[in-house]
Amino acid sequence: MSSDVRITASPGGKLCGRVRVPGDKSISHRSIMLGSLADGVTRVSGFLEGEDNLATLEAFRGMGVEIEHLGEGRLVIHGVGMDGLKRPRGSLYLGNSGTSMRLLAGLLSGQSFDLELTGDASLSSRPMRRVTDPLAAMGAHIETTHNGTAPLRLWGGYHLKGIDYVMPVASAQVKSSLLLAGLYARGRTCVTEPAPTRDHTERMLRGFGYAVQRDGDTICLEGGGRLTACDIDVPADISSAAFFLVGAAISPGSELVLEHVGINPTRIGVVNILRAMGADIEIRDERLVGGEPVADLRVRGGKLHGIAIPEDQVPLAIDEFPALFVAAACAEGETVLTGAEELRVKESDRIQAMADGLNVLGIDARSQPDGIVIQGGRLGGGSVDSHGDHRIAMAFAMASLRAGQEIEILDCANVNTSFPGFVSLAEVHGLRLEASTF
Repeated sequence: MSSDVRITASPGGKLCGRVRVPGDKSISHRSIMLGSLADGVTRVSGFLEGEDNLATLEAFRGMGVEIEHLGEGRLVIHGVGMDGLKRPRGSLYLGNSGTSMRLLAGLLSGQSFDLELTGDASLSSRPMRRVTDPLAAMGAHIETTHNGTAPLRLWGGYHLKGIDYVMPVASAQVKSSLLLAGLYARGRTCVTEPAPTRDHTERMLRGFGYAVQRDGDTICLEGGGRLTACDIDVPADISSAAFFLVGAAISPGSELVLEHVGINPTRIGVVNILRAMGADIEIRDERLVGGEPVADLRVRGGKLHGIAIPEDQVPLAIDEFPALFVAAACAEGETVLTGAEELRVKESDRIQAMADGLNVLGIDARSQPDGIVIQGGRLGGGSVDSHGDHRIAMAFAMASLRAGQEIEILDCANVNTSFPGFVSLAEVHGLRLEASTF
């Protein structure tokens, strides 16, 4: 795909019908990682075939794992066991995927071989010391740039030891990285989180037969165990569903059912926040699939009101805030977000990028060091820059449902990172979008 893709979103419309968005990105990453280390054959359905997840897939192929890609989200992973990975021929290129780099830094720090992890310009600007510093305390030898960014050089042959680590900031990626390193460590690795974060790693480790204990906010495991292959049915990604939840909630006359959505309690913040704003969202047919809670979500359009977003919901919705900022722009009154400084070090500075874009569209949005204040109002039109951030681009596409004029969204190539087929799926269900390549 060209590096210069623009989406033109015509104003108005509503969202209707039933839709199943692509598979969960976080679970798709972990299915490759744990399936590769397992004993036996793991079969995956619902795998998200986005660029980030495909980067993880190719990384493990590069380390000698046979992975059959059958299409339509189906994979067959021939696990090599805990000690079966091989040194790749060159660097492992992880594109724009922060999840891949941070989790692999932990998983690969206990291997017998040296290797290098690289990424694109965006990934190479993101902070990595939050992972590499605690890994070093476990005995890993990892070299970053002088700014603490990628590329990462990992030196093999060092014995890791379990540690007790109290995370200064809630981060599922840091927690997961240390737990994956803990698989190769001597003794017990424990991670204490200051607030709940997504627990897909812990759930999936248990699904592969690995004992993980939780005591309050602390998660522990013993090193030296084995993983046993299993089948994985990846639920639809709530982070992708969030755009359609917001789009339907802000557009009068909309009625949309999102099917088979993962509603893990550590990811449900977007639903909780939208309901607090007055959104009509019904959770139907709750069930467990492979240890992950899944449901259908029905959402109807209506009036929203601004709120002070509870800080305990922030880590439960950290990836969904670009969409939620659009909901706030369409709500009556003021919405205030605090405690979300993590948003400044995502694929873009999501606080500033959204504030700038909403300002272009005529909304009073004021960025704060750790959040934003948005005064709901009437959306106009104009040209906004997504800064190569897939979530920024999709959020502004949904804003067109309430816009008075056309919205041009720049730098959208990375939409395929998390949501391949977003434009065509959104058009089928009621948006008026046109993607152009330059």
